[in-house]
Amino acid sequence: MKVRGIRGAIVVKENSRDEILAKTERLISEIIAQNKMVIEDIASAVFSVTSDLDAEFPALAARKLGWTEVPLLCTNEIPVKGSLKKCIRVLVLINSDLSQSEIKHVYLDGAEALRKDYQK
Repeated sequence: MKVRGIRGAIVVKENSRDEILAKTERLISEIIAQNKMVIEDIASAVFSVTSDLDAEFPALAARKLGWTEVPLLCTNEIPVKGSLKKCIRVLVLINSDLSQSEIKHVYLDGAEALRKDYQK
């Protein structure tokens, strides 16, 4: 079994606790569904947010979904000029027999612009 990385991102409409938690829950729920993951397979996850999001830690949404034993980290995305605003990103590391080409990366609600090569 190998460790694989799954990327994802989502754009929120406003810097509010409820919006950050709801959108993060949507993002990680979709990552779980598309990759047929179980919590026990998750090695760790790193969440990053753009500097205009500071109302809540996105990792709290993962905790609420049962990721209580998973090491989680939140950080700020670097502020590159012209980059996407109000964006939550995640890198989930999982133990999996899937090949890298079988991993499904998830970009939602405007974050598709980050990786157009993953869009169908």
